[in-house]
Amino acid sequence: MSAYEPMSFHLASDRLILQPWAETDAEALCALHAERGDGKPTVEEARKIIADGLAFTAASGIATLPIRRRVENDFIGYCGLIVGRATIDEPEIAYELFQRVHGNGYATEAARAVLDAATATGRRRLWSTVRTWNTASFRVLDKLGFERDHTTTDDRGELVWLTRTLP
Repeated sequence: MSAYEPMSFHLASDRLILQPWAETDAEALCALHAERGDGKPTVEEARKIIADGLAFTAASGIATLPIRRRVENDFIGYCGLIVGRATIDEPEIAYELFQRVHGNGYATEAARAVLDAATATGRRRLWSTVRTWNTASFRVLDKLGFERDHTTTDDRGELVWLTRTLP
């Protein structure tokens, strides 16, 4: 049993709705992963990613959630909390959005909703790790009050660790 309340899995902002994954999100997740430029998972692989994520959510009380625009009701990416390179006590905030919606403030809006959800769990600190080339992510995290903590290097290059204390 976690020392923390589970995060809310139904979040909303002025323009966005974040709610749990469904198997029907698999094709959109494939397309989103394809934009990374390192291959496209099959629909079956995406369904497994979703199923594994739902199982992790049930066990941990944290999740990434699909992001949909309220008006268009279209899947534009995901945002949420992960263990990633951090811990269950101090998880990472993670987000990934389709390139076609970059520059509209959606990542900041979704991440702000997730930040509020993380605060409501009783956690005291979040992390984020960002590749040095990802200027847009640094802008989002700066708007949310994250500060650079340290830099590490892995097989893909430099990684900047940012942190934010929660109220």
